Amino acid sequence: MAYLLQQMINGLTLGSIYGLIAIGYTMVYGIIGMINFAHGEIYMIGAFVAVIAFTAFANFPLVVAILLVLLFTMMITAAYGWTVERVAYRPLRGSFRLAPLISAIGMSIFLQNYIQLIQGARNKPVPPMIQGGFTVWDDAGFTVQLSYLQIIIVVTTVVLMVGFTRFINTTSLGRQQRACEQDKTMASLLGVNVDRTVSLTFVMGAALAAVAGVMVTLYYGVVDFFLGFLAGLKAFTAAVLGGIGSLPGAMLGGLLIGLIEALWAGYFSSEWKDVAAFSILVLVLIFRPQGLLGRPEVEKV
Repeated sequence: MAYLLQQMINGLTLGSIYGLIAIGYTMVYGIIGMINFAHGEIYMIGAFVAVIAFTAFANFPLVVAILLVLLFTMMITAAYGWTVERVAYRPLRGSFRLAPLISAIGMSIFLQNYIQLIQGARNKPVPPMIQGGFTVWDDAGFTVQLSYLQIIIVVTTVVLMVGFTRFINTTSLGRQQRACEQDKTMASLLGVNVDRTVSLTFVMGAALAAVAGVMVTLYYGVVDFFLGFLAGLKAFTAAVLGGIGSLPGAMLGGLLIGLIEALWAGYFSSEWKDVAAFSILVLVLIFRPQGLLGRPEVEKV
């Protein structure tokens, strides 16, 4: 029982990171109906920027340093997200649907190799910064630990998810995003600046990916240029699992993927944990194609 609890804590922590990345996928899909396959690389860039920022702000007090790193990383990564939209999506928005998809995959490959060239192929380590935690349970010599960093990751993720959900439901920009989601042409006729709304959506998704990049840097203490590929696929899986287009669904999907991975690695084999996660996705797509919290898509006529 104690081992199960420890694996669930680890899975919720990992799933929180997946959920933050998945929100970026689901926001972009909700606006333009396309998957931003470069989003995983945006998350990877956020992790590398965090490493550089932690080095630059190393002499500051810990809390101040983490806040500065978050702000700096979100600004830089948001600029990359804006650039991806302007270069890979906007010129092809009126083209056939496959063109932006191919462009996004090309942008993903470009960003991955771009980071490898400017940062090198070696892993970038970061010394542990937030240490300590609680002993949740001590059962026959097996101690269940809940670290302060795990608490920070889960709480930050929940706060951001709730905040972004309220932002989209209550603010003017949120109403514009929902209008563009329903009908971009009609939204434009009613005075909504569609280009600006789409760009800001990419920027917001990239900022969330930056937070995930900072968290994964603190949690694992090492980043590499290939970091975004598999994490991006799993976050995309989480978005589809929860219901693409639903922010709570993206978070739920991320938590489920994290729990599946942690429990499978703990009780079976860590080599097959990715297969287990993607198998669950296949089952959901077969029996509930719209995802757990998604709504069936109604074709407009």
